[in-house]
Amino acid sequence: MSEENIGGEEGIIEERRKKLQILRDKNKAYVNDFLKEHYAKSLHEENDSFSKEELEKKNITGISVAGRVVLMRVMGNASFATVRDSSGDIQIYVSKNTIDIDLYEDFKTWDLGDIIGVKGKLFKTKTDELTIEADEVTLITKSIRPMPDKFKGLSDIETRYRQRYLDLMSNEEQKEVFLNRTKVIESVRDSLKQRNFVEVETPMMHPIPGGAVARPFVTQHNALDRELFLRIAPELYLKRLLVGGFERVFEINRSFRNEGLSTKHNPEFTMLEYYEAYTTLDNTIEFTENMIKKSCKEINQSLAITWGEDKLDLSNFRKASLSDLVLEYNPSLNKDDLKQMGGKELLAVV
Repeated sequence: MSEENIGGEEGIIEERRKKLQILRDKNKAYVNDFLKEHYAKSLHEENDSFSKEELEKKNITGISVAGRVVLMRVMGNASFATVRDSSGDIQIYVSKNTIDIDLYEDFKTWDLGDIIGVKGKLFKTKTDELTIEADEVTLITKSIRPMPDKFKGLSDIETRYRQRYLDLMSNEEQKEVFLNRTKVIESVRDSLKQRNFVEVETPMMHPIPGGAVARPFVTQHNALDRELFLRIAPELYLKRLLVGGFERVFEINRSFRNEGLSTKHNPEFTMLEYYEAYTTLDNTIEFTENMIKKSCKEINQSLAITWGEDKLDLSNFRKASLSDLVLEYNPSLNKDDLKQMGGKELLAVV
């Protein structure tokens, strides 16, 4: 029975639970012995350039992929499906001529969202799409809940942020954001280590909320019977390491500030702090600028980036004092006004 005819999400879930129970009765639920050896992206990169005939001559067998079923076209004697792993999508072809007939009949009852393993041979279809002709298929994990609508996707902002896994499942571009974040962090870490900074870990629970001005999260240490605060910044402990003899230290850390919540602001966030002895402000600014440029190139291959409707050129950094910037963007003020407000000549890079 088609899921479109079952009626509502509750009906779909109930039908899938019945399928899961059948798998449990056969001791085939949640298989964990399938070995994945290949990724969709690599298979495309290595074989997309070959023609149908060239690929046939190469006779590439022993392909082993695993991932989530995101598309199925079930037919009588043969079916197509699209499997998505962490790198991308690849099509599979399943026929009763290449796998056991009973297994093929089972395959036709599998659902979108199921996680499966496939082994077989590479070929190209008449439409020139790289495909795996399966000689073995395994249902690894039964999906109970249906995937977000494949046409509408996951558009509700609150759901996307509260249930990130659904967002990643249905919006491929969001996965790229996560991957780029990892690349940025790796690039920052590499820049610091190349300059002989030592990466450290400092306490996350502090006796005082120090290092910045922010409202902390409060917790209780049961063994010590005392109140502690989740850190709002790692500054104080990093500076103690300088006192102890470390000349260059950094921490890419989780900090917590009990203030506000939106899609652009999270009370739990990642920050970088680094400290270096025997240097100047100008040297620190130059190093920070180069670190940002390197990170940008890692994900963009260029220093020209687009942020919303704005186009930014990171090849052109400007150095200015904070007081000059305040005056530039507030023409009604003058330097005497800043002095009365306690303004200081602080440098900013913009």
